[in-house]
Amino acid sequence: MRRLIMAGIAMGCALLLWGDQARGGGRGGLVLADIGDGGGGFYVNLIMREVKVTPVRARVGDVIRVDMVIEDQGDVRHPKGDLEIRANGKVVARKRLGEDVYGGEGERYYRQTLQWDTKGARPGEYSIRAEFFVWGDASEFDNFLDVKDSVILLAPGQPFAAGESPGGVAIARDSRYKPPSWMKD
Repeated sequence: MRRLIMAGIAMGCALLLWGDQARGGGRGGLVLADIGDGGGGFYVNLIMREVKVTPVRARVGDVIRVDMVIEDQGDVRHPKGDLEIRANGKVVARKRLGEDVYGGEGERYYRQTLQWDTKGARPGEYSIRAEFFVWGDASEFDNFLDVKDSVILLAPGQPFAAGESPGGVAIARDSRYKPPSWMKD
């Protein structure tokens, strides 16, 4: 009898885990609630649609501004997540966001801005990535965007190359993204 009970518990756990992975629950998390939608639980799907970095030519000590557009295609409010900016893989700016900002009816667009204070950074070339992570996201592959143009930081007082000046903008955009008319600048 004991073996039968243990086998039943193991099978139940395996079904829960397999069902969540089949639904796309990401990172192996369990579906925590069934809200009666017929799909076995809540649906979280955040997509990083656009990242704009300015300036891309600066000096150490300048502030680099990173503006993002995030689409929420989920159907419920969800747990908190971390919005991060990475420079060469290292987190240089982070903001904790939660259901007070995201969640609800889906197909909503949000703008967020983070700033990287380069004070203390080394001069050089920096690859920028914007990423928003929330546990249980249905498709983690679209939670980040890498900006193709690097940020160039010069030492304070160092002159820029001939024909270059501080400033510039780099934009990365999800190829599937079509900004709503009300959102165009």
